[in-house]
Amino acid sequence: MEFDLAFTWAGLIALSVLIYVVLDGFDLGLGILFPLAKSHKERDLMMNSVAPVWDGNETWLVLGGGGLFAVFPLAYAVVMPALYMPIMLMLLALVFRGVSFEYRWRDPRHRWLWDATFFGGSFVAALCQGIALGALVQGIEVEGRAYAGGWFDWLSPFSLMTGVAVVVGYALLGACWLVLKTEGDIHHHMRRLARPLALATLALIGVVSLWTPFLDPIYFARWFNLPGSLWTLCVPAFMAVLIWRLFTGLNGGPDRQPFLAALGIFVTCFIGLGISFFPMMVPPSLTIWQAAAPDKSLAFALVGAAILLPVILGYTAYAYWVFRGKMDPDEGYH
Repeated sequence: MEFDLAFTWAGLIALSVLIYVVLDGFDLGLGILFPLAKSHKERDLMMNSVAPVWDGNETWLVLGGGGLFAVFPLAYAVVMPALYMPIMLMLLALVFRGVSFEYRWRDPRHRWLWDATFFGGSFVAALCQGIALGALVQGIEVEGRAYAGGWFDWLSPFSLMTGVAVVVGYALLGACWLVLKTEGDIHHHMRRLARPLALATLALIGVVSLWTPFLDPIYFARWFNLPGSLWTLCVPAFMAVLIWRLFTGLNGGPDRQPFLAALGIFVTCFIGLGISFFPMMVPPSLTIWQAAAPDKSLAFALVGAAILLPVILGYTAYAYWVFRGKMDPDEGYH
């Protein structure tokens, strides 16, 4: 059987995006929760909980975007003009958010400003990621191997709904992360916040999931036509188990249980997107193989990825291992 380089690269980029979402998701969610903190001390603890790992999390975004440019140039050339505004706003928001990490500690006189910047950057980045996802799911108009839509095709009721869903979902991840990493008052505060956030996240996932099949007949056929729907039923079954694990964890279970369950919910949603999308790289008309670079370019890039990916995975795993367990409130980011 011939080795399919385009399919392999599509899987690697999807994996990079998924790892970015589950890692940077709780990081952004923590910033979204910043205004709900009860004191400066709580905000200090929230920021300190991600200080050792936050910049490493964003490596996966660079890898996914760079990989798309290198190995799926046609997809990159179509997606960028279609989603230029939300992508640029997301990147600017991440820059402002990164700046606030440094200046918040160095400039305590204006800490209120850097707190607002940290929240605003986190919120805008999450919202733009969700809007870009929604715009991609609803389809991008392609004509003659180029984007043929308008400046604001990315802005629609569906993309706004997915934007809100991602913001609320990231906030849930952030609350569950703090349940895992903290003790005392902030721990109990985040447990209380996580319950309504979980309900809101699940409601929004339900709305988006029911809306998506009606955006394209192909999506509908994947989910509701036999015999394929017998396999896709596994997705809601997994989701039901994860929802049960999430709420039992929040109601007195081990501290790691809500966080792992929330991550599992995001992974399951990502699998659902994959079921709807495959084999499209840019719905509704550009497939993985149509968008891919020549095989020689794919093979050359794959050699680099084979070296780079284990290094990034190893560094990420090592960082989380070193900073595992509950954080010490007397140690922080300076």
